[in-house]
Amino acid sequence: MGRVSDARERLIAATIELIWLESYGAVTVDAICERANVKKGSFYHFFSSKDELVIESLEAHWQLRRAVLDTLFSPTVEPLDRLRTYFEHVYQRQLELKAKHGRFLGCFYSSVGVECAKQNPEIRLKVQEIMTRYMRYYESSLRDAQAAGLLPFGSVTAKANGVFAYMEGVLGQARIQNDPELLKDLGNAALRMIGAVEPVRKAG
Repeated sequence: MGRVSDARERLIAATIELIWLESYGAVTVDAICERANVKKGSFYHFFSSKDELVIESLEAHWQLRRAVLDTLFSPTVEPLDRLRTYFEHVYQRQLELKAKHGRFLGCFYSSVGVECAKQNPEIRLKVQEIMTRYMRYYESSLRDAQAAGLLPFGSVTAKANGVFAYMEGVLGQARIQNDPELLKDLGNAALRMIGAVEPVRKAG
């Protein structure tokens, strides 16, 4: 089984990878244990069910993302540049994922949330919670941009919701078409959509 001390972390890492590559329904506890090189009995030492593991995996994945987001959305960066840099990061990250796995993976949270929306309410609620955390980064940047006169007045929350929904939609289309190039101009398009008045600089 390897070192007991890291078995839990290996189960979480295996869950994220397998579910993102396949789907929640297609991935079994046995498959997770095999990928993590952890015996099934040890699985139930750490988690009472697959759903509990998935919820923990969602949180673990978020904690990794949060460190990146804290840097990308630093208040020391100009507010619209935070968003531009973030969307460029999304594009580059998806290119890396496709290079590693051979196909486009899209958004981990959306993939899990859509599949589990009806049958697994606790997982759905966890995904909603994490997406709300994401929204706070958007809202902070847009609020600062509006205060600086870079956006027309209006509901910052509504603008953040619109940008987030747009990004998730493009991510979904890119996954369906297996084409991350759909994300190449995502940042500029999102800023145009919310009426950014500062001239948008073309990435690259």
